[in-house]
Amino acid sequence: MTVATTLRTGCAVCVTAAALVLATASPAIAQTAPQVASAGQRLSLAELRAKYADPAGHIAMIGGVEVYYKDEGRGPVMLMVHGSESNLRTWDRIVARLKGRYRIIRYDIPPQGLSGPVSDEIAAKLKPTDIAEGLLAKLGVTKLTFVGVSSGGTLGVQLAAKRPDLVERLIISNAPSDPVTTGHLVNTPEWTAAQKEATETGFRNQNFWDQFLTFFSGDGKRITPETRRYYYDYNRRIPEKNIISLVARVANHDFAVDAMRRVKAPTLLLWGGADPLLPPSAAETLVQGDHARCRPLSAGRSAGAFCRYHGRLCRERDAQKLAVNLSGQNIA
Repeated sequence: MTVATTLRTGCAVCVTAAALVLATASPAIAQTAPQVASAGQRLSLAELRAKYADPAGHIAMIGGVEVYYKDEGRGPVMLMVHGSESNLRTWDRIVARLKGRYRIIRYDIPPQGLSGPVSDEIAAKLKPTDIAEGLLAKLGVTKLTFVGVSSGGTLGVQLAAKRPDLVERLIISNAPSDPVTTGHLVNTPEWTAAQKEATETGFRNQNFWDQFLTFFSGDGKRITPETRRYYYDYNRRIPEKNIISLVARVANHDFAVDAMRRVKAPTLLLWGGADPLLPPSAAETLVQGDHARCRPLSAGRSAGAFCRYHGRLCRERDAQKLAVNLSGQNIA
């Protein structure tokens, strides 16, 4: 199975794209929680680390911030970055498939997951790319393939544009091409009710995250009970300041397109057709302009594949061949 096929079948990770909305476009939910929720409903960082940290995890001090990361496997390096209000566990199933042939580095974007808090001073001086660059330098990495979903994909574009010497190949899934909005969403009654309850109580309970995952994954049966539980636990961490200060965001449409145009690395875009927040048209935007015309290669609720290789868009039948080039070797 190639990298392209693995990421397409694992497209449930695309739900992390929607979390950016909860952190930015739904302030009533995000900001009310610390005032209303009882202490018993919250978990401290120490409690989360005691419950979810494992021997493969490490903590590095990068720019004055504790960054929880994993560095597993041997071979060509892949850096995998999750989306907003998520964590490195986004990649668990994919890492299990690939770490026999790749060295895979992933981290929790501070202050999410098991990473430490971000002070006002640090938030003012650090950029999202600084965390990635600092961690990679600490680990002695000079060349890599970047893999990112949602805002993690946005980070990949920004890092590849800034550091063409570092990012040799880029694979992104369901990343924003414009500031994220929700006006086009058609919510289910269950998801609407869960949001209303969270706004009224100031707390996003287990049902909130169950409905969130079901709605944004396109098929709730794809989400395991374990995933539902850790989404709830990680997101009931005692609220931190500057929750999205180190999340890569799209400032505006022109900025996103310009950053993508400055990417020199061979690039593979993978899109989940069932993502209601970031439809395949976002991928079309990212490859517009001087690259070529791009149209969804798969319709309906299946995943679409787009690939740009030195400015050339490839058809779906070429995607597996390109993925081999992108990853450096066949992992079938």
